[in-house]
Amino acid sequence: MPRRAGLLAAGASLLMLTAAQPAAAPIVPRVRTFAFDYQTTVAAAPAGTKALDLWLPVPHDDASQDVGKLKIEAPYPYEIKTGQYGNKMLHLRVSPAPAQPFSVALHCQVTRREHINPLLPTAPGRKAAAEAADPNLGRWLAPDRLVPLDDSIRVWALRVAAQAGARTDLDKARAVYNHVVSTVKYDKSGQGWGRGDIYYACDARRGNCTDFHALFIGYCRALGIPARFSIGFPLPAERGQGEVKGYHCWAEFYTKQTGWVPIDASEAAKNPDKREYFFGHHDENRVELTRGRDLTLTPRQQAEPLNYFVYPYAEADGQPFTGLSNQFRYRDATE
Repeated sequence: MPRRAGLLAAGASLLMLTAAQPAAAPIVPRVRTFAFDYQTTVAAAPAGTKALDLWLPVPHDDASQDVGKLKIEAPYPYEIKTGQYGNKMLHLRVSPAPAQPFSVALHCQVTRREHINPLLPTAPGRKAAAEAADPNLGRWLAPDRLVPLDDSIRVWALRVAAQAGARTDLDKARAVYNHVVSTVKYDKSGQGWGRGDIYYACDARRGNCTDFHALFIGYCRALGIPARFSIGFPLPAERGQGEVKGYHCWAEFYTKQTGWVPIDASEAAKNPDKREYFFGHHDENRVELTRGRDLTLTPRQQAEPLNYFVYPYAEADGQPFTGLSNQFRYRDATE
């Protein structure tokens, strides 16, 4: 066969193979719409208290959730502010502090979409979803008070990556995820859990979601991989209505090749059959309230930054006030 004809035939064969290769199936996230009610009752402040400040986190819009029909019930004037990392919050100041208990309630409708990184697993034709650049990328490489980046943490993180033979940032993050899910037990017995203290997690090898994700985030940052923390409330997978008893938190890490990748190490530990799913996905059965740790509120609280912000926070004359009782409920929308 003449050289030109051979080249044409080879080119035609390549075109046929390319045409025959199926395009990646479109990724359609699951969606859940529900009413969310957040209420706190504030006990009477100590006699003589000059001022009482109250802050409540307010769910916000982002790439994975839309928040609408926001309604606030409060006996005193309030304002809604935007603080660090785009977090929204309600602030209410009463002066002099009331002598009787009072309640503040927040009602909204949330549409939550399953958060899927389209590049995981890799497939021909898939592209990263367009997303706005995070102006806080440098912050997600920095330490938190309970997640330091000292020599011990760096050595342990490097050891995890080396033992897995991980070279790329994606492979390193996967090695950290596998390590955390395999070596930490979801166990809320005893003392020390729930603070997101990386040294507690390293030593005890047990805890709740904050402890799992302190370890994951700390190791990723020690390896030079930005990782960020989010917190909110979980919903049972079954549709319906009911009370939510406690918070849930999760994490994301960033690489230039993939963008932000969602992970949920504690859910993976509780559900081993979903270990692959929770590397690259967050399900739709949740609502996010705030992002980040060591948070300064708006207006600024007088006490130290908050470890995380999911429950109401109050101060009486600038001192933390714990006389708060809370209730959180959901109700799925009917078709």
